Amino acid sequence: MAASMAGVAGRLRRAIRRSPSWAGRSRRPLSTQPPPTQGSAVRDAFLSFFRDRHGHRLVPSASVRPRGDPSLLFVNAGMNQFKPIFLGTVDPRSEMAGFRRVANSQKCVRAGGRHNDLEDVGRDLSHHTFFEMLGNWAFGGEYFKEEACSMAWELLTQIYGIPKDRLWVSYFGGDPKAGLDPDLETRDIWLSLGVPVNRVLSFGPQENFWEMGDTGPCGPCTEIHYDLAGGVGAPQLVELWNLVFMQYNREANGSLQSLPQRHVDTGMGLERLVAMLQGKHSTYDTDLFSPLLHAIHQGCGAPPYLGRVGAADEGHTDTAYRVVADHIRTLSICIADGVFPGMSGAPLVLRRILRRAVRFSTEVLQAPPGFLGSLVPVVVETLGDTYPELRRNSAQIASLVSEEEAAFLDSLQRGRRIIERTLKRLGPSDLFPADVAWSLSMSGNLGLPLDLVELMLAEKGVHLDSERLAQLVEEEAQLRGRQAEPAQEQRLRLDVHALAELQHRGVSPTDDSPKYSYSLQSTGNYEFGPCEAQVLQLYTEDGAAVASVGPGQRCGLLLNRTNFYAEQGGQASDRGYLVRIEQQDVLFPVTQAQVWGGFVLHEVLASEHLQVGDLVQLHVDEDWRLSCMEKHTATHLLNWALRETLGPNVEQRGSHLNPERLRFDVATQSPLTPEQLRTIEDTVQEAVQQDKPVYMEEVPLELTACIPGLRSLDEVYPDPVRVVSVGVPVACALDPMSQAALQASVELCCGTHLLRTGAVGDLVITGERQLTKGTTRLLAVTGEQAQQAREVGESLAREVDAAAERLSQGTRNLAEAQQLSKDIGRLTEAVDNAMMPQWQRRALQARLKLLQRRANTTIRKLELGQAAVKSQELLRRHEKGPLIVDTVSAESLSMLVKVVRQLCELAPGTSVLLLSPQPVGSVLCACQVAQGATPAFSAEAWALAVCRHMGGRAWGSNVVAQGTGSTADLDAALSAARAYALNQL
Repeated sequence: MAASMAGVAGRLRRAIRRSPSWAGRSRRPLSTQPPPTQGSAVRDAFLSFFRDRHGHRLVPSASVRPRGDPSLLFVNAGMNQFKPIFLGTVDPRSEMAGFRRVANSQKCVRAGGRHNDLEDVGRDLSHHTFFEMLGNWAFGGEYFKEEACSMAWELLTQIYGIPKDRLWVSYFGGDPKAGLDPDLETRDIWLSLGVPVNRVLSFGPQENFWEMGDTGPCGPCTEIHYDLAGGVGAPQLVELWNLVFMQYNREANGSLQSLPQRHVDTGMGLERLVAMLQGKHSTYDTDLFSPLLHAIHQGCGAPPYLGRVGAADEGHTDTAYRVVADHIRTLSICIADGVFPGMSGAPLVLRRILRRAVRFSTEVLQAPPGFLGSLVPVVVETLGDTYPELRRNSAQIASLVSEEEAAFLDSLQRGRRIIERTLKRLGPSDLFPADVAWSLSMSGNLGLPLDLVELMLAEKGVHLDSERLAQLVEEEAQLRGRQAEPAQEQRLRLDVHALAELQHRGVSPTDDSPKYSYSLQSTGNYEFGPCEAQVLQLYTEDGAAVASVGPGQRCGLLLNRTNFYAEQGGQASDRGYLVRIEQQDVLFPVTQAQVWGGFVLHEVLASEHLQVGDLVQLHVDEDWRLSCMEKHTATHLLNWALRETLGPNVEQRGSHLNPERLRFDVATQSPLTPEQLRTIEDTVQEAVQQDKPVYMEEVPLELTACIPGLRSLDEVYPDPVRVVSVGVPVACALDPMSQAALQASVELCCGTHLLRTGAVGDLVITGERQLTKGTTRLLAVTGEQAQQAREVGESLAREVDAAAERLSQGTRNLAEAQQLSKDIGRLTEAVDNAMMPQWQRRALQARLKLLQRRANTTIRKLELGQAAVKSQELLRRHEKGPLIVDTVSAESLSMLVKVVRQLCELAPGTSVLLLSPQPVGSVLCACQVAQGATPAFSAEAWALAVCRHMGGRAWGSNVVAQGTGSTADLDAALSAARAYALNQL
């Protein structure tokens, strides 16, 4: 049996990580109604059980968009919103501080980050990017293991009617390395509930010890598993429910300390529970998905869904059903919670999900255009009663999904043709060229996710050149690093000889005016048109002029005209791709553009042969360009806000921007205060909220001299020069009698800008430092990043408020005071390193410095008080003499040292060594040698001898020393300490 149980254990798969918590005692007779099986009824039965029978408070699901937690892309477990309670940082004045018994159904998304199920969705019958986590919690010791297990067993067997003989449980089997004993208490609880001993399995820390992260609350967990086999043949166990018992805190040094308060945190996936109750082996066969699968069948006309996987799923039809059904649920939930498809972070993941759904619906299911948006009402109908934000935002969700679908369909069709064309040139065993795959993902208007490209190839039985792909990914990272700051050295450039040759041949400088050819649509989207041009010259990487280049060659490309913005004026270069007009299905990625003497040189990777005279069509990466436009317009607003706040004499010293962030150097008389930083942000935010128009016009350079308060840098401008004015028409700004320009941002600038300020979204100054005396560098982010920075700042501010409140209420004991000091230290580190408003960072840093000082003072007072008590107790136990060697309880080395010192003060002439065993197996050591016994008798040598006996280390001076070790035989360590001292004395 032991061997077979080990085999069962090896097959257990952790499909659901964990979530919320529950508990309580029965107060009413059980219902005589049949067990609920409909998905909505199963969810309602869970919530009613904990609310009505066990006194739990029902709380709504948190948004899937994490608030103030940059460590998460999405909320991926029910416990996320309760982190402040687990970490001990909850504000005592907040509503959450009063939570004792809580239950809910939490919306969870696992796509990207540590928990990522995206690539598995569709391939099997159980994975989802969105799912619901049923959970209940007990905080602060409201109840613990016995009640949690009893309630779980009661719900599963009596409310849901699951046969007891199909349930197995696992418990924590201990971890000798960490000094943790097996959780026999939980084992005995399950046995007392009637679970047979052969269905109670013991596992190690990997399976049954849960941790929030590298540090923080953690503890053993027990899992309830369901046997799909039902006693026929070998057990087929799937995890159903995870009950976590938070008893410890993982310290920064890796050690475990007991928590002052214990919590219960449990989680059970609704989809899996419903499948089990409905007798299904797949979550997609339940009524949570059947309306969607039916709507997909009706809308596409594809064959009915049959639930096939792997080789049996011919044409991948059933895989496509599952992908589309899962992804439209995720898209609807995320958009309803304010996460929209974008170009970085969670928005980028959401865009990948949407494009993956489009690919499967159109290519595999042959869905008509606009199909994905038509599924949104079905999602709303199945989930809208539980999550009302779906109903409130249903029209917006459907519209946004349809817009994104339409934009991607064109790219997908072109991408498919490129793949097919490439495959025709490959031999049976050839790898698919990574450069082609990369061009599909790099090119702005296509933007096919690499995992989608790999999936499309896998379906055709073709493998991608992964080694070359990894190299391209690394090159992309290096390119982004180079574009984070102005270019210093470029591999491709036009030197003085190349420029002279072009001028000698009478070649005109590049017409780059098409870079300004874009428009703002009524939908709020920007439209960037392509640009047609002719190849004038090609250059190799070493700068040699050539007439043609071959496949795989990186080259410089000179055109007669371009819509690419070449890096200048502090704005990063555009990127994108070009195609030959007569061959639209071959993409030539353009990684950057630089301007040399009026000639724009494009850095291009040649996918096929390219030669002088070719006619090409250029497409900029629209997301990249739009992000640069946002940052550039924000830079102008920041310049204006600095003058508004600090006075008209403030001067810009330089700036640089790329899609990720902007930096701005400004001459100031003194460092900016937090109040000034906040005022600058507020001024920019006001202009953004007003959604002011941005006017751009080329005017004779001499006319700009009369613009009142014109902002310009000390550099040479072309004539005519481009004037960018926010909120004020350029003609009005040029009027010398008008004062409108003094109340607006008016600058000379060749960059690309938004047409209205509203698209900036927000601006947050996240960093500030002195470059030189009188020059300050500001770092800032915009849009979604800025919103996240504000949320992080607000979250940290609440934690600081909570710490201040805890400190003001006083601490009951030393352990509590030490925990508060650690929390303040952790908060200080978080505030120092977080992306958050700089004004808020500096304000919180000042508060935390004071709080840490107060907390340390409290610890010292408590330690001195406890040390006095402990030293008196030790004196009563020992007769006067030259030596005291003993054990004593102490929470820290500093506490132990204080006891030793006070004992020596009370008994002059006595040498003291004390050991303090810790809960996790380590032993603390501190000693002090009497003044008359030195230097022959050294405290450091004494501590070193004892700690080495315990396999540890020690440090100190001749008089006072301390150390640590680990031993199960304290008596032997004490004997060694006495023997060493007596030998020295």
